[in-house]
Amino acid sequence: MQLAPLQTIISCMNVLDKNGLRIGIDLGGSKIELIAMDRDGNELLRFRRATPAKDYMATVKTVAEMVGEADRELAAAASIGIGTPGAISLKTGLMKNCNSTCLNGQMLKEDIEAELRREVRMSNDANCFALSEAVDGAAAGAGVVFGVILGTGVGGGIVVNGHVLSGINSIAGEWGHNPLPSPFGSELTGHGCYCGRKGCIETWLSGPAMADDHLRSGGGLMRPDEIAAGVEQGDPLCRFTLERYCDRLARALAGVINILDPDVIVLGGGLSNIKMLYDQVPKLWGRYIFSDEVTTQLLPPKHGDSSGVRGAAWLWGHE
Repeated sequence: MQLAPLQTIISCMNVLDKNGLRIGIDLGGSKIELIAMDRDGNELLRFRRATPAKDYMATVKTVAEMVGEADRELAAAASIGIGTPGAISLKTGLMKNCNSTCLNGQMLKEDIEAELRREVRMSNDANCFALSEAVDGAAAGAGVVFGVILGTGVGGGIVVNGHVLSGINSIAGEWGHNPLPSPFGSELTGHGCYCGRKGCIETWLSGPAMADDHLRSGGGLMRPDEIAAGVEQGDPLCRFTLERYCDRLARALAGVINILDPDVIVLGGGLSNIKMLYDQVPKLWGRYIFSDEVTTQLLPPKHGDSSGVRGAAWLWGHE
């Protein structure tokens, strides 16, 4: 696919300076969401389209069509940031680590730019979540922010002084595929992970992992939100499951604090709605952190499910 002419890309690089309009796109496995914001982060429009199933070129064209529709509604060109389910390999320029597997091995950034004939900026969806919460969310004004995704999978993103830290290997923040710290008892054997290893943090802290842990402990088949509701209703098995989860999350985040020492950790994903985490985890992580005092804050997201797409829009001016 032929790339857009250089003069077209250069002219589009100045779009943000002219009108401050930003388009953010969250490229998910089942849906593609677009948001347009002004320079102050006020939402101007938002809409979604279904992601073409396992069809790479149809996905690229759907993104281009959505941007075209937004351009017409805005009656002006805007900068474009895209949050992706994986990362661009610095070695090959191809997408990697995408759970939307049709994206892997593709020149996604270049192909979308060729369709749009303008520059786009792209980052991992967890990085976009962290950036959104760092710019104008729960961690606004904090110097170092670690954004956590606790959902179907476990991921993370790092923002330092308003800029995404991607790392030399484009894997900064990928804490979900480190081993669970300080395992004991049944944790020592670990569980297999799709990455090919055993005992990854993701296999203990994802939503499916919590449900599996509850089932293995005799609590029956329940979703995480049902387990949290069971705690409120006084179910002891639900409480034991959530207490185990809190301790594992405390150990995992203590490892992050020992290395990164962030000002704020913001939780995202479906499990971030469990209120008990914000009370219990900070009470537990001190025993695993190499400091006599821990002032890192653990906070829920301000923008909730919108953080990913908002963070994509903020990629312009915050890289």
